[in-house]
Amino acid sequence: MVNSGSFPPAEGPPTGPGAPLKVGQVVDGFRLDEALHRGGMATLWRVTRMAEDGTPLHGPDALPLIMKVPRIKGGEDPATIVGFEVERMIMPTLSGPHVPKFIAKGDFTRQPYIVMEQIPGPSLRPRLDEAPLPFDEIVSVAERVAAALHDLHRQHVVHLDIKPSNILFRPDGTAVLVDFGLSRHDQLPDLLDEEFTLPMGTGPYMSPEQVQFVRNDPRSDLFALGVMLYHLTTGERPFGAPNSVRGLRKRLYVDPVPPRALRADCPPWLQEVILKCLEVDPAQRYQSAAQLALELQTPTQILLTRRAEKLQRTSALTRLRRWFFALGSEPEERPVTVAGQVHSNPIIMAAVDTEATPALTTQLRETVTRLLKTEPGARLACVSVMRTARIGMDDLVDKSGQSRHVKQLVQLKHWAHPIGKALQFDEGRLTFHVLEAPDPAAAIVEFARRNQVDHIVMGARGQSALRRYLGSVSSQVVAESDCTVTVVRAPQASATTP
Repeated sequence: MVNSGSFPPAEGPPTGPGAPLKVGQVVDGFRLDEALHRGGMATLWRVTRMAEDGTPLHGPDALPLIMKVPRIKGGEDPATIVGFEVERMIMPTLSGPHVPKFIAKGDFTRQPYIVMEQIPGPSLRPRLDEAPLPFDEIVSVAERVAAALHDLHRQHVVHLDIKPSNILFRPDGTAVLVDFGLSRHDQLPDLLDEEFTLPMGTGPYMSPEQVQFVRNDPRSDLFALGVMLYHLTTGERPFGAPNSVRGLRKRLYVDPVPPRALRADCPPWLQEVILKCLEVDPAQRYQSAAQLALELQTPTQILLTRRAEKLQRTSALTRLRRWFFALGSEPEERPVTVAGQVHSNPIIMAAVDTEATPALTTQLRETVTRLLKTEPGARLACVSVMRTARIGMDDLVDKSGQSRHVKQLVQLKHWAHPIGKALQFDEGRLTFHVLEAPDPAAAIVEFARRNQVDHIVMGARGQSALRRYLGSVSSQVVAESDCTVTVVRAPQASATTP
């Protein structure tokens, strides 16, 4: 699955999220045996599940396991933290041979991790270094990956980060998809879309619609598969490796060099398949991964179009016309929800000031709980803002070296825990968001507007001369928000008479 190797044992006992882990340590009943891989976003550990008596579990159900632990040291991209939350939410919903079996998960409140089945086979990544590959191997890879995608899509998930390093193979050749940190589940909140305004994905493999902030189309995964097939066939990437939004947008109007122009022996039917997957318009691609897999089983019956005969890119005039079309094809703003859906499934946002007094945070929690009891179909988004400097650098860690972002996320979850317990909320109805912004009020208003929030509930700190002069966050939110805003104050102590 990954390159194995040993790392020096970490020093000192764990003290919370991001604390060092060491070989032999037991985390929630899982013994850390070996650090297999340390990437930029997470460390993978080989682990053993332990029995209550402290001995390793054995038997037919004792799968080889790995533990994925996010790297939290402060200074990391907030999307890394949110992506790990997304993966923790999605993985328990998945099943079947095309995904690792989910075993357990830990929260940021103590130790974040995901324990899953370890896939013994290799990833597809090393084969890129050998490209171009034989055609029969390319077709075999395409069939197996398409089968895995179809199974994933049937489980209501779009992967949105299909690339060779995220595709593993079992000993029997079955393709397994991993790393769901950028994925979207139709029936769960899309945390990445709610919190970030830049395209999410891996540059060479992102579909045109992902570049345009559309994250709910399973045909995006087929585009990424087309990119892989192009690379495996020609040894080159169809769109290079752009690292800016401007570079990503070129795929909206610049088509790749046809594979047959780079590899003369490429069969016309294979070029047809690849270029069909790479169509800018999803409606022109295969409409399901199952359709693609079926065609690859009988390549001689593939209907050939002008795609199969192309030996050069489209003309400069055609690209210019496509460029003008791309300028006018930006997705419209998210439409207002129809009345019935709004009334039965409102989004309630609790704007929590983690530095407020205990009396105020308690009053806010009680108010939110009462409101949710009257809205059984509501979804609660718990939001706090980590204030950042407008100019200059921010300290992303506190005095103890802990990530401020993670610390605030933990505080937010502690605040909301009694609500989820009292109302028996499932994970999909209660979500958490730490926004980083210099202006808390503007961040709250923007989050509410972008996510079609119906009702904001927030606290107001006590009066002071400075607040009366500068204005308060709550008054600014009331003035600028498009939705209902309830402002909560802490109960005042009863006045006493002498």
